[in-house]
Formats: sequence, C-alpha cells, structure tokens
Amino acid sequence: MRVSIAKGGLPRVRVDLVAVPVLSDEDPRGEAKKLIRRLGRPLQREMERSGFTGEEGQSLAYQSEGKNWVFLGLGKRADLTTEAWRRFGYRSARSAADRGAEKLACYLPIDEADSVTLPVAEGVRLASYRFDRYKSEKEKSKKKELGELVMVGPTLKADREDDGRWRKLEVVAKAVFLARDLVNEPASFTTPTRLAEQAKALAKEGLAVEVWDKRRLAAEKFNGTLAVSRGSSEEPRFIKLTYRPPAKAAKGERGARLKKVALVGKGITFDSGGLSLKPAKSMETMKTDMAGAAAVLGVMSAVAKLRPMVEVTGYVPAAENLPGGGAQKPGDVITFLNGKSVEVLNTDAEGRLILADALCYASRAKPDVLVDLATLTGACMVALGVEVAGIMGNDQALIDRLIALGREAGEPLWQLPLVKDYREDIKGTIADIKNVGSGYGGTITAGLFLQEFVDCPSWAHLDIAGPAFVEKDFVWASKGGTGFGVRTLVRFIEELGQGG
Repeated sequence: MRVSIAKGGLPRVRVDLVAVPVLSDEDPRGEAKKLIRRLGRPLQREMERSGFTGEEGQSLAYQSEGKNWVFLGLGKRADLTTEAWRRFGYRSARSAADRGAEKLACYLPIDEADSVTLPVAEGVRLASYRFDRYKSEKEKSKKKELGELVMVGPTLKADREDDGRWRKLEVVAKAVFLARDLVNEPASFTTPTRLAEQAKALAKEGLAVEVWDKRRLAAEKFNGTLAVSRGSSEEPRFIKLTYRPPAKAAKGERGARLKKVALVGKGITFDSGGLSLKPAKSMETMKTDMAGAAAVLGVMSAVAKLRPMVEVTGYVPAAENLPGGGAQKPGDVITFLNGKSVEVLNTDAEGRLILADALCYASRAKPDVLVDLATLTGACMVALGVEVAGIMGNDQALIDRLIALGREAGEPLWQLPLVKDYREDIKGTIADIKNVGSGYGGTITAGLFLQEFVDCPSWAHLDIAGPAFVEKDFVWASKGGTGFGVRTLVRFIEELGQGG
C-alpha cells in the first residue's frame, strides 16, 4: 500500500473516500467543525437526526462536493491515545472496504497531526489484510483492494512518502500478515512439515535455518514433542531460526557483547486433544494452536529486514495432536532434557510438553532474554477474554517493559502471578510433576509447569489463547488469525538493540 502526505489540503485531493475524525468535545473553532460547517446545513441536520456527536465508535457516511465522506467518532480529547488513532485507521480502512474504495484519504485536523500519521497508517494497513485464497474468483472480485492512503491535514508539514517509517511499517505489517496467513490456512495445509518449509524460505532473507526431523528429535531426546506426535501420521519437526547482526556491528561499541534473545513459539498445527478428545465444536478452530509458532516466524521475518543490533533465535517445536493407535496415553511418563519427569494425565494439555523441549534447549544457549508465546490455556480466555493476553515470568522488569510495549502496539498484556504455593498442585505421583493441576488457576499452573524447564534469569511467558484468533470481525482484526505478539516483540527487540 502506497502512503503519502498531500500538499495543499483537502480540495486538491482526489480519492474515493475521505475519513474524518470527530471528537465528542470538539472545539467549535476547530478544523473538524469548520469542515462540517463548510459542507453545509444538510450534513449538520443528518448528524442531528442520527444522533452523531463524536462519541467513540459512532460513524456517519455522507456525500458532498463530489466526495464520499465518513465521519468517525473518537470520543473525548482527553482519551486520545496512540491506540485511539490506530483504531481510527482501522475503521477508516473498513469503511473504504465497505464502499469498494481503492484510494483513501485520512483527514487529520489537529495541531499534532505529524505525530499521529504513523499509528493511523498502521491501523489502515493492518485492517487492509484479507485471506481469500480459497474464495472463488467471483467472490474475490466483490471486494477491491485498498492501494493508496493519503494523509491530509492543515498542519502537516511535508510529504513523507519516502520516509523510512513507512518502509518499517510495511515490513512489520507483512510480518503480521505472514503470521495471520499461517494461522488461517487449514490444518491439512499448515502441517509441521509446511511450517518447516516456510522457515526455510526465510533463509533467503538472511536467517540461518535448521530443521530437525523425527530421527534427529529422537537423537536429541525431544521426548515431549515425540510423545505428542505419536498419534498422527504427520511427523513432528523442530525449527531453529537465527539472526545475527553484520559482523562489524556484532562487535558492538567498545567491544561490548550484543544481547541474545530467544523466542519460543508453540507449534501444535492441529489439536484434537489426543486420547483426551475435545468435543467436536471445540476442534473447529484448533488449526490456530500454532499461533505462537506463527508469531515467532513473523517476528523473525521482520528482524531479518530491520537488522537490529541483537542476536535473535527463534525456536519452534511443531507437531499434530491426534488420537491414533500409537498416541500417548493418560498416565504415560516423559523424561525431558533437563532430567525432570512428567506424568501426562491429560493428553489435551500437550502444548506445554512440546514447549518444555524447546525451553530446555533454548536455555542451553544462555540467552539474555527468553520469551515464549503459546495459545496455551482456555483458562486465560476465561480470565481475560479475547482481547488481552496473559503474561507471567521471573523478571519483573522484562514483564513491565513488554506490557508497556504491548500497550504502545495495541497488543494488551495483563500480568498473572506465578503463585509458588500452586506448585503443589502439579506435583506428580509417580513422576516429578504432572501436566495438569486440579482445574483452578489453570493458566498459572501452566506457567509454573513451563518454569520447571526454564534456565534463564529473564523469562516471560505470553499466553495468547484469547487474542491470537477471533471468531468475528473486531475493530482491530478481521475474523481469523491476528498475528498477536509480532508488533510488541519487534518493538522490544529493536529497543534492546538500541541499548534500551
């Protein structure tokens, strides 16, 4: 999508649709009110008739001066945040899609317009995503693709068409779209093997990629991944992607060692629950159980292009969890790389078993920071709903920073405690620990389980079960995979590379 800033204001802009933000406490002398008065009394009467006052979420479509307009309520000025402007971008793009607009203008009638162009453009770009690979050509043709965004505003100072910010926005948006595509594909397409192929394709962008097959997994004693995959005819894979800064930059200033970040993503490409079989309805969206893996691949694709001064390694254990004749059974015991044994009481708590392999292995590289993402527990959705992810860990400074960056990115995180006393709930009978607790505090006991396999002083676990996939259109994402976590982690890695 081409992004530009127009010179000369609205009269000279030729577009299919103009989106205008309106505040509920809009200054009568402000530019938005001036525009509304200029467009005439019929518009004012329509606003009065429809009850449009600029409250958040309100919208009003109008035609005048040979243009299509949509007025979008943002609420009170005091409530304006970066996310509010990003959501204005989302809604503008949705309005454009509804009207078949290919060229959109966002009018920014505020003094600080230069400071909000990026979140507005980000919102527009993210909302322009479509997954229509399996639609007929007739259905595809019904929706035109938004090809151009023009920023317009009385205080905008320059045409930033070639600004590096737009390039970065596009890189990160494509990383989010990669994650969304992988989640939205059917499970028969996005298999562990297919995930590995996607990782290998990223090698062309400057990443070192290593893929382990079933034989290598057995040699490396990835017993959790092997156990989970036993019921499926699809073989498991373990994927390792590594980004290293250019050799000269890697020396750092005055010889300082660059930070090392490890990212681990859960890659259950389909989860039937295994022998602890899920109800049929619950399986309908279980192609999404690899959203953590998709996010890691998305982040790594962005890192390869943005070239931060940080060494980043992504780890993806990938498997299907099916109830075949060879499937693991409730009561089985698995011994992991760090020597700890686990009693598997519920085969539907399988994601933590493959993560245990990857966390043990990633810890051996002694990263400075270790972050894992997983659609791990339904309990997290019960607690936080579908818009907020849970976060836990052993480093409060890391957790606080990820929460702050998630807020900036529009990917909200809420901290849950790793209550030490709850460790007793996963104490095993014939093994060291068991893979499920009593049922209460399921997200926390899952976090405590993962902690048993982490050997890193700065670790955070993101349970993205809720926001990784939405079952209806939201303001911030279309129905399907969202790519949640990609933007937050790219921000974090870039900041770390700048000494943050």
